[in-house]
Amino acid sequence: MLTIGVLGLQGAVREHIQSIEACGAEGKIIKRVEELESVDGLIIPGGESTTMRRLMDTYQFIDPIKAFAAQGKPIFGTCAGLIMLAKHIEDREDAHLGVLNVSVARNSFGRQVDSFEADLEVKGLDAPFTGVFIRAPHIISADDSVEIMAEYDGRIVMAKENNILGCSFHPELTDDHRLTQLFVDMVKSYKTKLAV
Repeated sequence: MLTIGVLGLQGAVREHIQSIEACGAEGKIIKRVEELESVDGLIIPGGESTTMRRLMDTYQFIDPIKAFAAQGKPIFGTCAGLIMLAKHIEDREDAHLGVLNVSVARNSFGRQVDSFEADLEVKGLDAPFTGVFIRAPHIISADDSVEIMAEYDGRIVMAKENNILGCSFHPELTDDHRLTQLFVDMVKSYKTKLAV
C-alpha cells in the first residue's frame, strides 16, 4: 500500500486526503517533521504562501522537505504549494524550497473575487480537466529540464521535473481524481524502482 502525506499546516488538507484515498492509496496528514519518514510521496496544498513559509520555518520543515525531494521521493505542490516548490519567485529575493526549476508569479489571476474554473488540456489525460483557480500563481518560465503539462490563456499552469509536480490550481476541489492519480502513479513508479 502506498502512503502519501499531505502537509497539514494550512489549506484544503482533508480534500487532498479524500482524493488520495479515492485513488486507492493511503493518505496521511503530516504535522511533524519525523512523520515524513513514513510516507512515499508528499502533497503541499494551497493556502497563503507567506503564512505557509512562516509555519514551515516554525516547525522546521524546509530542510527535511528538500532532503525528501533529493532522495527522489515525489512531491506535488498545488497553488501555494507550487510557489513553495519554485526555484524563483517574482518580487521575492529568495525561494522557499527551490526544488522545481521554474519562476512563478503570485496571484497572477487576480484576487479571491476573481476566482474561476477553466477546462485544461493536461498532458497524459485523455479529456479536459477542470482547474479551480483561486488567487492562483502561474509559471512565468521553466528550464529545459521541466516538462510543461498544461497551459491556460498562454500561461503555464502545470509542470513536472523528475519527481516534482506543480500546478497553479486546486485539483482537490473537484470530484475528478485524475491529477491525484497522475501523482499516485509517480509515487508508484518511484517505489517500483526502489524495489528493483
